[in-house]
Formats: sequence, structure tokens, C-alpha cells
Amino acid sequence: MKLLIASVPMFFEVKFSMAATRSALVLFGLVIGALTAFGQDETPQVTFNKDVAPILYQHCVVCHHPNDIAPMSLMSYKEARPWAAAIREAVVRRVMPPWHADPHVGEFRNNPRLTDQDIHTIDAWAKGGAKEGDPKDLPVAPSFHDGWHIKPDLVLTIPEQVVKAGNQDDYEYIYVPTHFTEDKWIQAAEVLPGDRRVVHHATVSVISADEAPKLIESHAGVQKMDKYHFRTGKVNHMKPDAPVYDDGCSVSPDQEIHDPTSGGINHVPAIYLPGHLAEVRPPGYALKIAAGSYLQFQVHYSNRLGKDVTDRTSIGLVFAKGPVTHQVAQYEIWNNWFEIPPNDGNHKVTSCYTLPKDVMVVAYTAHMHFRGKSMTTEAIYPDGRHEVLFNVPKYDFRWQETYFLKHQFLMPKGTKLVTTAYFDNSANNGLNPDPSKTIRWGEPSTEEMMGFWLAYADVTPVDENAAKSDKSPDRELSAKK
Repeated sequence: MKLLIASVPMFFEVKFSMAATRSALVLFGLVIGALTAFGQDETPQVTFNKDVAPILYQHCVVCHHPNDIAPMSLMSYKEARPWAAAIREAVVRRVMPPWHADPHVGEFRNNPRLTDQDIHTIDAWAKGGAKEGDPKDLPVAPSFHDGWHIKPDLVLTIPEQVVKAGNQDDYEYIYVPTHFTEDKWIQAAEVLPGDRRVVHHATVSVISADEAPKLIESHAGVQKMDKYHFRTGKVNHMKPDAPVYDDGCSVSPDQEIHDPTSGGINHVPAIYLPGHLAEVRPPGYALKIAAGSYLQFQVHYSNRLGKDVTDRTSIGLVFAKGPVTHQVAQYEIWNNWFEIPPNDGNHKVTSCYTLPKDVMVVAYTAHMHFRGKSMTTEAIYPDGRHEVLFNVPKYDFRWQETYFLKHQFLMPKGTKLVTTAYFDNSANNGLNPDPSKTIRWGEPSTEEMMGFWLAYADVTPVDENAAKSDKSPDRELSAKK
């Protein structure tokens, strides 16, 4: 600016005509404008329509749309603008989108985490006044139909269930016939609660036509319990005087207290848990539902509304459209024999399981309740090599994901899976129902579980003739009373 002022008198050393004076003033203004522009930030203004909406549409609105699990919709500028500061705070702190697996351990297909550039964009938008921008820049918003995050080819629904007022922990087992006349291969599936206010979780398992009548009869009456367990209604608990093995790796498989469910193979098309979205398997990987099978809905109801409500929970199935090469199943590996002392803020529990065959690894799930703090699973391979497969450093019972691997890999027979979990039964845990209690295994949320689930596929490819893709959508079916 000093150079400009020093040069101004040169224009007035001669006698100017009126026109010359005007020309000099114009030149002066142009120089001033150029220098002012040179000093300004040349970064384009960040707007919702051009910059922020694409990020929200890709990572956030799967939950943040009307009538879904999130408390507010972010589908439009009008909906998102009041939350600009809160959105910025959540993404800068990496609280949102929720993702609890260690980003440095494993690569996952369903990882919604934002890139550093995405976070910078939202930060700049909120700090810059959260502008809307040109409507022409707004991309087409994703569409969601009737609460689904997939487009089901088939919907199966349980009969209407009356959930009584004050019934805060109840399990119901409902068996729904598929009426399949041929085997079906499931690429994706999702469980949709009929009433989110009372459905705490729901697990859907495939039950063969031969098994179904026995299980239906079993769950209709009072199940026989062993000497270590007891029931309240249909809910299972561990007796306080049952043996204690916090270190599940110290328990030999031939010992009396070995949990027969640990390492059990289940065929689970989908589950509903807080924060759990659709199960979408990689191309070529699918779960088989054999002809004539039933689907067992294990629904955990928790009604705190003070009135009776009804529920009709459903599962949506997407049939494989391309060739199926690998059949998916799941190992559920548990330690049910732990005991967490009162006021213990860092209680360690372990489980071990040795693979009985070669498998292709597809996904991991960690399962604990309100006192769950962290979980890590390590593989000890037959050659002695150790590898951390999965790490959830800050477990949150309110948001439970299944982590689908981006790249499936072979895990050989004889691999030992060692899972280490920590529980916080102290007053420092804001979710803890009662830090003064000794905690054993139990199905209610106020008790605890410790489970690592491994979704896998057999290494041997599926017989192509037996796994023909199903390209014709079935009609919607509902199981009715």
C-alpha cells in the first residue's frame, strides 16, 4: 500500500484535464481493488448443497432420515441447518458416524468413518455460517422405503405379539415357516422391529424342518435347566454359586462346566441390535435357507412405557442375484462362567476356541452388555504366528455393529482364537445399572455376556448347480395367527 501512495503525486505534477483526472481515479481504484483481493483467502465458500450434502448422504442419512433410529433427519438443508454446530462437534471428535472398531486393525466394507478432508469440509461449513448454496448443486438424496435400509425381495413377519406394560426383560421365541419349496441363497438381510420402543434386540436363525417341531414344543413349555442355571419366565440366568472361570482359556473342553454353546455353528441371516444395520455379504458369499426351513425369531422385549403395546417384527431377505461361491455360517464363541466383582472398573475375562477346519473369514461381532468396556481377538496360527484380528477399544452396548471385512482371508484349521474382554462395573461407568452388585452371566441387559462371533465361509466352493441364483423376487409373505 505504501508503494501506491508514493506513486500518487506523480499524477498531479502536470495539469490534468477533467477526463484525465477521471482516468487516474479509475486506475487508482483498480489498483486498490487488486491489492485488496490479493490479501483475501481464495478458498471457495463451502455450502451444504455442493459440499456437505454428499458427505451426509454417503455416511449419515442411513440413520438420520425420518422415522429411523437417529433423533433427527439430515436429509435437507432445512433439517440440517439447526444442527450445524452439533454436527461439527460430533464429526471433529469422531463421535459420528459411530464406529467402534480400531481403525488401525483390519479393513472393513461397512466402515462409515469420515476422511480428514470430509471432517475439514464440515468444520469449514459450520464455521463459515452454514450456508445453503446453489440448489442446482444438491445431489439426489438416497431413498428409504418403509424403514428398510435394503430393498427386500421377501418379507417374513411374526404374528402380533402383545408386550405387557412393565415387562422389562422378556424373551419370546416365534417360529415362522418360510414355505420355500427350494433352497434359497441370501445375499443380504435386515431385521426390522415392529415397535422400536419395546424391541431391545432380535436374532433370526435358520431352523430345519426336522428341528422346528421339537424347538416349538420346547419353548412352549418350561425348559429343563441344569444345576448351574435358572429361569425367570423364558429368561436365563447363571446361579450365584456356579463355578467361576474368568479365564476361559484355562477350561478344558472335556471339563463338566464347558459351555456347550461356545463354538456352536449358527446360520443367522440377520440380527437387530441397537445401531445394527442390514447384513450385506460380499459378492459371491451367501447364506443358505434350505427348502421347508423355519425362521426362529428370538425377540428380547423391554417395555417401560407403562402400557401394553403390540409388535410385529419382520425380516427382509435379498436373494443372491449372481453366482454363489461360498456358503456363510457363524461361530459363536462365549465365556459364560465369569464373575465380575462389585465396583471393579477393569475386570478381565477371556475365551478361547480352536478352529476345527479351514475357513474364509467374513465378519466379526463383539457382544457384551452395559458393563462391557473393550474387546480384542487375537489369532494364534498353527505355525506360532500371532495376529490381532479385531479390536474394539471403547465398546458401547447402545451401538453394536457387525464388522464385515473388505478382504476375506483363509484362516487355517488349528488356529486358536483368543478373545480378551474388559468390564467396568464401577460407578465411573455411566451406563452401569448398579456397581454394588456381583455380576454373572445372564440374558437380561442388567446382567452380562461375553461373546465373539465369527462369520465365516467354507473354503470349498459351493456346488454351482446347487447354488443357482434366484432372480425372481417372491411375493411378500407374512405369518399370521
